[in-house]
Amino acid sequence: MPQPVVDIFIPCFIDQMFPQTAWNMVKLLEALGCQVRYNTNQTCCGQPAYNAGFQKECRDVADKFLEDFANEDSDYIVAPSASCVGMIRNAYANIFVTSSNFTRYRTMERKVLELTEFLTDVLQVTHIPGAKLNAKVTYHDSCSALRECGIKEGPRKLLEMVEGLELVEMRDTETCCGFGGTFAAKFDAISVAMAEQKVENALSTGAEYIVSTDTSCLMHLDAYSKKNNKPIKTLHIADLLTSGW
Repeated sequence: MPQPVVDIFIPCFIDQMFPQTAWNMVKLLEALGCQVRYNTNQTCCGQPAYNAGFQKECRDVADKFLEDFANEDSDYIVAPSASCVGMIRNAYANIFVTSSNFTRYRTMERKVLELTEFLTDVLQVTHIPGAKLNAKVTYHDSCSALRECGIKEGPRKLLEMVEGLELVEMRDTETCCGFGGTFAAKFDAISVAMAEQKVENALSTGAEYIVSTDTSCLMHLDAYSKKNNKPIKTLHIADLLTSGW
């Protein structure tokens, strides 16, 4: 079976603040037989500008993303962020609908996948050899993963097969963590209250870690937990799946 050629997209949060998560995704994909490529010209998907109402600026970023990733010789485009994948799959359709590049976008869009759905839906993998973590964890459904990408069971299947790991469900797992990009800055009191609710629900399970597909959610929850001395940590699923290596 030929190696799938995978172009990886590394989101801003991961590039600037959690680069080890990107490296762990690369290790994971290569261990599963993928040919991984990284285009160093890549920047942002444009989501911050889009959500803030800067349509023209977002269009400029989206045009660049299309130039960077619309390669006919790649099989898939994989990102460790459902938030960015949701942006590309959904908002880009509105951005390019009146563009001569719409057909080109649609061809590219079909190849864009979040990491866990690529593992479970394309590679048909649920057990990652060597994945090991002796801990109780709870999974947070990010809004983008659940509502924009339809991701729910895949990450749980991967976690259930990790050696030593006990997966427990928290109450209201599908409720937003309160980050929401600029929402956290504009409505900080509401955002913090939502983080508090999410962390308390996680703590009530006895979990040691909150795991998710999105570093933005995890960063928000981790900041709340540290500021308030809550005994729980956060972990991106890519980091967890390579934790025993």
